[in-house]
Amino acid sequence: MTTPKSIACNAIDRANDCLREISLDIWEHPELCFQEHHAHKVLTDFLEQRGFKVERNYKLETAFRATVSNSGTEVDALNIGVLCEYDALPGLGHACGHNLIAIMGLSTSLGIQEALLKSNLQGKLTVIGCPAEEGGGGKIDLINAGAFSDIDLAMMAHPSQHNVPKPVYVAMAQVNVTFKGKASHASSYPWEGINALDAAVLCYQNISCMRQQLKPTWRVHGVITNGGEKPNIIPDKSELLYYIRAPCLAELKELQRKLTGCFEGAALATGCSVNYEFDSKCYDSLQSNPVLADLYVANGETLGIEYETDVDRLLKPGGSTDMGNVSKVVPSIHPKYSLNTTASLHTTEFRDLVKTEASHKITLLHAKALACAAIDVYQDTRLLGKIKESFQSAD
Repeated sequence: MTTPKSIACNAIDRANDCLREISLDIWEHPELCFQEHHAHKVLTDFLEQRGFKVERNYKLETAFRATVSNSGTEVDALNIGVLCEYDALPGLGHACGHNLIAIMGLSTSLGIQEALLKSNLQGKLTVIGCPAEEGGGGKIDLINAGAFSDIDLAMMAHPSQHNVPKPVYVAMAQVNVTFKGKASHASSYPWEGINALDAAVLCYQNISCMRQQLKPTWRVHGVITNGGEKPNIIPDKSELLYYIRAPCLAELKELQRKLTGCFEGAALATGCSVNYEFDSKCYDSLQSNPVLADLYVANGETLGIEYETDVDRLLKPGGSTDMGNVSKVVPSIHPKYSLNTTASLHTTEFRDLVKTEASHKITLLHAKALACAAIDVYQDTRLLGKIKESFQSAD
């Protein structure tokens, strides 16, 4: 590897113990979206101690920005953004591995910082702490607040079952559905009640019956979040929460139209009123920049990483991420990297896996690949032109 890349990899290795401690600390203190106060402090304190200029509570209460540049860097110099996530799942903790994503961002940034300061590279580095990926759309709020306005390209990586440089992440929206009926004694005067729980159950069944007519690439999954208080009280209110997904925002809108009939039909059949609201912060599909992804792969292969070649795994639709929205604003990559497991994300098995030493070592290896890809762009300004050209020509 060239000298700047050696500098970056050595910097990541030297920080191994500190990074491991931070990962375990965040894992042991899971916090839900927009409530990541402990992780925010741990991450910003570390970056500040390492010489970054840190802006806490940046745009959002639990977001941050940390910057570094070498002396003499021009105002309009290349500015690469490295993203951290650190929120957890309700009831499961860090079953999506955001403790590893947090240190992925830290380690990548440490490597780039060291290369900028100890070689002839010119440019800026911005670390953006992104809260509320798990349904809160924190990155969407940051985009709207202008947090990415001076970023030339963005990168992060996510633990998974396979090494996929350009994974398929689909568009997603949340919808809250509320049925209102009329309470009554369920035994003495049931005929005077209007059962909102029946409406919720019928709504759920309507959607389940409609699945036969849904496209194979569409997903609808939900839960009843409020089904009443006691069995002897006819519920006067019920609530459901659904996530709906499709390959792109246009198809997502089509799916939304189909669902409204399920909601309104359940209300009509039971005599309830219904209110439904689709979240305005839709997660967009991920647009991986092929030039930047190829740089990540080339550097990863040099480090000994073997990437997935099975076409079905490469093209399999996964979940959704607000990094998709970022990828439509600036050229981005969000590769998946394998923890050598068959365990699915959002399970207790995956939660326990992401705190292991083995998962930590894999994370730092892929951080080196990201850092080296960034160094390629700092070293050759023509690459940034190719990255932006590819971004502008994307569908």
